[in-house]
Amino acid sequence: MAARERPDGGGRRASHALLTHALPTLALAWAAVALLAACRSAPRALSSNREPEVQRVALARPLCEREVKAGRAAQAALDAAPAGSTVCLEPGQHAGPLVLRHPLTLWGPPSAVVKSSGDGTTIDVKSSGVALLGFTVDGSGGRYDLLDAAVHVQGSDVRVEGLEIKNAVFGVLVDQSRRVRILNNLVRGTNEPAIGLRGDAIRLWETEDSVVSHNRVLAGRDVVVWYSSGNLFEHNVVTDGRYGTHFMYSHRNVVRYNRYERDVVGVFLMYSRDITLENNQFLHAEGAAGIGVGFKESGNVRVADNAFVHNTMHVFMDTSPLNPTDENTFSRNLFALGQIGVDFHASGRKNVFVDNAFQGSLEHVRVDGNGNALGVTWKNNYFDDYAGYDLDGDGFGDVPHEVRRLSGDLVRRSPEVAFLRGTPALWLTDAISSVVPLFPPTKLFFDPQPRMRALLPPTASEKLQ
Repeated sequence: MAARERPDGGGRRASHALLTHALPTLALAWAAVALLAACRSAPRALSSNREPEVQRVALARPLCEREVKAGRAAQAALDAAPAGSTVCLEPGQHAGPLVLRHPLTLWGPPSAVVKSSGDGTTIDVKSSGVALLGFTVDGSGGRYDLLDAAVHVQGSDVRVEGLEIKNAVFGVLVDQSRRVRILNNLVRGTNEPAIGLRGDAIRLWETEDSVVSHNRVLAGRDVVVWYSSGNLFEHNVVTDGRYGTHFMYSHRNVVRYNRYERDVVGVFLMYSRDITLENNQFLHAEGAAGIGVGFKESGNVRVADNAFVHNTMHVFMDTSPLNPTDENTFSRNLFALGQIGVDFHASGRKNVFVDNAFQGSLEHVRVDGNGNALGVTWKNNYFDDYAGYDLDGDGFGDVPHEVRRLSGDLVRRSPEVAFLRGTPALWLTDAISSVVPLFPPTKLFFDPQPRMRALLPPTASEKLQ
């Protein structure tokens, strides 16, 4: 009996098996034909340029009650200075470590350098009401377990402003403090080739109601925010690190107007709630682990008006939100020129995507584990692969954007086929499944009324400073 006449459906199963096993082989053939043309003609989109040398601006010299010349005992001057007074460092090298045990201001020009002894923390703040202003801190001890740092703050109402920090294992460490202001600093990491051997550039631990603003962080490991709530991070530039900012058990923080570039991960949220990410740029998080923003069991997060450009994975969602009463919202973001727009580790729930723009990525939405994103709310998003129409001219599609792709099913079953994303091979796979629908692909997600044109956030064109 011919396969198409068998009452038990064996013909359909045979066709299914044939197509499932043959398509990867056909895909490889198509890829081989297309490789030369792709290599010759594909444009390089938004190539990354290295940052120029950072120019520091010296802070104005305050009224100084005590002055310390280079080579003199700075610690003695600090111990003898009355509370609330100002000690000024003259240009040149000053020997560390220094310990500040009562409220005062320590100022110096950029040419005043507090040099590490090679052991321990270089400047240790053990009082509230301290200000460190303008000078350079060079080096720290080399003990990771003891958190040897350029600057260690344990006190409230402390200001760290205008410093350059270099050659230190850890940069600025703040713990068990409130109302600390870390402003306009340049923190240079050690730039060790093994990124895990670098120390954290800025670390907040059990720190609340503080501000980290207008800092430039270069080639460090992480900016860490652990067990720290109610803080503001704005107008910072973090480049060439591992985690641009890593939150864990930290709630009610605001992250806005920052630029994360060439970090392995821009921002990662773990076990945190009530976070705002707005008007940031997440650029060039590339490589196998590259992520713009990652979620792990985090909820009530608002992600708005950000630009995600040229990341391996723009957003990664793992069990987020965890609390059934929480919801994460993504609005007016640009997800462009990546490999994956949004990746759900399992079927997504309690997440809302509205007015976002998805364009130029190989795959806009992916769900691991043979799941789907049907439990996610999609409303008025722009998708550059939308094939619908707008007859009434209201700017929204008249038919839903519904994604069913056989290529996605094949990649989930045979991950090695992912190598062929972006080639005519997988395009042909989806075309065949549409023309000859022997079996239905998995329905992944749908937007009932997609936009016909992208609604781009200001961060898509502005360079944040």
